[in-house]
Amino acid sequence: MTSPDARMLASQNIVIILCGNKKDLDADREVTFLEASRFAQENELMFLETSALTGENVEEAFVQCARKILNKIESGELDPERMGSGIQYGDAALRQLRSPRRAQAPSAQECGC
Repeated sequence: MTSPDARMLASQNIVIILCGNKKDLDADREVTFLEASRFAQENELMFLETSALTGENVEEAFVQCARKILNKIESGELDPERMGSGIQYGDAALRQLRSPRRAQAPSAQECGC
């Protein structure tokens, strides 16, 4: 599946990262860094080379995705309260903290106590 396919099936605001795995096996490389980074740029993807063996950039891939999603929320490009945004808070108490539109006390259904 290419990124345009993913964007058609999901949201136009989807955050996609291309991870070139096995960075530690540079001698066995089939795709150059330049080829992969060019593909990522042409398809508006984030790109990192990672190594599961050494752990290099594995956590960074998740951090960069989360940071990009947060930036989109803060800029108003993504609205977590909008149905179909793809963003969902895991805890009802967090919805109260993050949403300025809902300043009233939580209802009995939303209370996490």
